[in-house]
Amino acid sequence: MEIIYIDESVIVCVKPAGILSTDEPGGLPELVRRELGDEKADVRTVHRLDRAVSGLMLLARGAKAASELSRQIRDGEFEKEYLALVHGETEDKASLRDLLLRNKARKMTFVVTEPEKGVQEALLDYETLERYCGMSKVRIHLHTGRTHQIRVQFSSRGFPLVGERKYCEPMDDCPLALWSHMIGFTHPKTGERMRFEKQPPETYPWTVG
Repeated sequence: MEIIYIDESVIVCVKPAGILSTDEPGGLPELVRRELGDEKADVRTVHRLDRAVSGLMLLARGAKAASELSRQIRDGEFEKEYLALVHGETEDKASLRDLLLRNKARKMTFVVTEPEKGVQEALLDYETLERYCGMSKVRIHLHTGRTHQIRVQFSSRGFPLVGERKYCEPMDDCPLALWSHMIGFTHPKTGERMRFEKQPPETYPWTVG
């Protein structure tokens, strides 16, 4: 467990792939408590990453910090950027806007064309950083945080993420190439604007190219 920053109000850490963001056995808060050496530490999830996604996550220490950080997320004051490798050659820059419907029984999200119960709007901007070996490396600024949003929006346009196992065939034999690269927020106690960045690990598939 890698902790990037910690004080009395917040923790910024790297969530490993395969770990749930939520506070349950084996979830990220439990792993952080073990790292702190205090199984009763008040560590709270305020935003989520999909189980298959790794990278930076922000956790709150205590109810007051969690409430303020949750407000920032609701009000659009919390910044999130991701790095991803996708199959195909993407545009230099683009905005993706879709209506998404979550199918809880299948644990999948789908693009739909008409509003209906449970449908939510999804919006992101991306910039292509590199193109190589039939893939594109993109930086994504997320405006909404829908389940599997990035994976579904790119896959529906013929650009499935490298390592995708739900939304494309055939499947790649590697981890999902989606990394929480940057988070920005206002410190809940000091009011200081904080920003953290972390590059993906030097492992496959990030080392291709």
